[in-house]
Parts: sequence; C-alpha cells; structure tokens
Amino acid sequence: MIFHSYISCVSLFMLDFLFEQSFLKRTVCGIDEVGCGSLAGPVVATAVILPEVLPKILYEQLNDSKLLSARKRESLFSIIHSCSLIGIGHSNVDEIDRLNILQATFLAMQRAFKKLNKIKVIDLALVDGNRDPLLSCQVKCIVNGDRLSLSIAAASIVAKITRDRYMHTIAKIMPGYGWERNVGYGTSEHLKAINRLGVTVYHRHSFAPIAKAISQTIALD
Repeated sequence: MIFHSYISCVSLFMLDFLFEQSFLKRTVCGIDEVGCGSLAGPVVATAVILPEVLPKILYEQLNDSKLLSARKRESLFSIIHSCSLIGIGHSNVDEIDRLNILQATFLAMQRAFKKLNKIKVIDLALVDGNRDPLLSCQVKCIVNGDRLSLSIAAASIVAKITRDRYMHTIAKIMPGYGWERNVGYGTSEHLKAINRLGVTVYHRHSFAPIAKAISQTIALD
C-alpha cells in the first residue's frame, strides 16, 4: 500500500530511500537490467544492497544510468562497489534466442539475486519495471524505479557499466560493428555493418533485424 500510494502522488521523479525505509529492519535490494533492446550481446542484471549510511555523493548524484554521462557513471560505479553488496547475473544470446527476451531477462535477474542472497539474506527486492521475475523473497515492482529508488538506480549503473565493458571487449574480437560505441544496439552504424560483414555468434538471431539479415544471406546462397 505504501508503494502504490507513493507512486500515485509523485508528479516529478525523485530519488530517495522511501521505498527501502518502508520496510524497516528488513534487508532490501534494488534490481535492474540493461541490454534488453540490443541486437547483440547479453542481458545483464544487477542486485544491489546499499549501505544504511549512504555516501553523500551517491545520495546527491545517483540516477537512472541512462541520464548520466559515461564519466559520471564510471565514477559512481567505483563508489557503489566500494560501499555496497552486489550480485551480477546475465543471460547470453543463446538463452535469449531460446527463451525469449523477457524470460532471459528474468533469468539474469534471478542469477543476480541468487549471488547477492548468498552474501546476505534478502527480505525484499525492489525491481525496476512492472514484471515480477519470481524471486525467493517478496518483490515490489516499481515502474521507472531507476528514477525513484536509490537502490535500483545503483543497480542500473552497475549493470550498465558491466555490460558496456563486456561489449567493448568483444568489439576487439569482432571489429567493424562499432560495439565500442553502440554496445550492440541497432544504430545505423551497426545495421550497416551487419549488411556488410554479416551476422556473428554474438548477435541475437531471434531479433527481427538479425533474422532478416540471416534470411537475406540464405536467399543469396
């Protein structure tokens, strides 16, 4: 009830600890993912338990990772790692193609939660979005949670940096697709590279642009 009444009265996004503090004396984590809409690479999810006394810089600067500059994300990422408990999970392209993107995202969240839950037993998970990933604890889904909950915002930053670093690494293995810049998303640069260089093992074959590229290649053969 506290969550629903708070969401309904919020007219502007405000990051704070209200959600976490609604469950006093219980261990609360924030969970978010990144990479759902990408054409290549994994989905990465992160579960974060922030310290009870949050460093001032995090309280003032934490936000949805998409709203922060790359430099700011890197800076906050280091601070979050220095003071928080973190679990990271991912689903690879084979799992995404086999399960579908929604179920693969849930799997990544479950893996992140399990890793964190082994470090400290979690009573409640605040999950960004409106879908319950079915965890072994109480779950509260919060639409735009990465702009409302400090814990979810922290999770969004860790997930973003973790995935970006991975994509930058495989960009060196598969040069030409611009993954060091587009991190696998369907930019003009990436789509043109797929047409020119073809589909790789890092691409999600079940996604429409990739399936189309594969079918066109088969037709030419």
